[in-house]
Amino acid sequence: MAQQNASVGRDGGKCMSDSWVEKRAVAALGSEEERTQIQRHGHRGIITMDQESKMETVTTFRAAFPPPKSSGVRTQGTRSELLEKRVTQMISEKIHSERKQPTPSTDFCSTTQRDFCVKGFVSSAPETTPVHDYKTDQAITFWSEKYQQIQGVTGVRTLKAPFRKSATFSTPIREQLDEISI
Repeated sequence: MAQQNASVGRDGGKCMSDSWVEKRAVAALGSEEERTQIQRHGHRGIITMDQESKMETVTTFRAAFPPPKSSGVRTQGTRSELLEKRVTQMISEKIHSERKQPTPSTDFCSTTQRDFCVKGFVSSAPETTPVHDYKTDQAITFWSEKYQQIQGVTGVRTLKAPFRKSATFSTPIREQLDEISI
């Protein structure tokens, strides 16, 4: 019964069950022409009636828990205070000197100038070797030089061509023995 009486003054909008009082308070401010002004400037006079009042500068937390006040009595001796200041100054100077190292002089020299244009270098053409036919000669590569160390390579019959096709694994033993004896 009490629930029905509370819902009598409510609007059919999507407000929370207990916020119909606030909705009724701002209903007069919600006309369509004022809606853009309200969105820009907000509702005036809802939180406070005094428009010229200023916000408090102290929060409730700071008001409840103020910082501790010193008793006015010295808690550290003069010498230890001066010593502490001197040590912190020395450490800060050391850190600043480590961080602010002088910038190294910039060497505006390209890789070509540095590595290939060395003073005193005289270029010479390499000595000629016997004529090679690139169509028939076996190419010299890393693997052609290391063919003895490669696992899974069939037996090499000619040293000039270690990677050519070999059918020794499928040739009958009699035929292999016949070829060896010849």
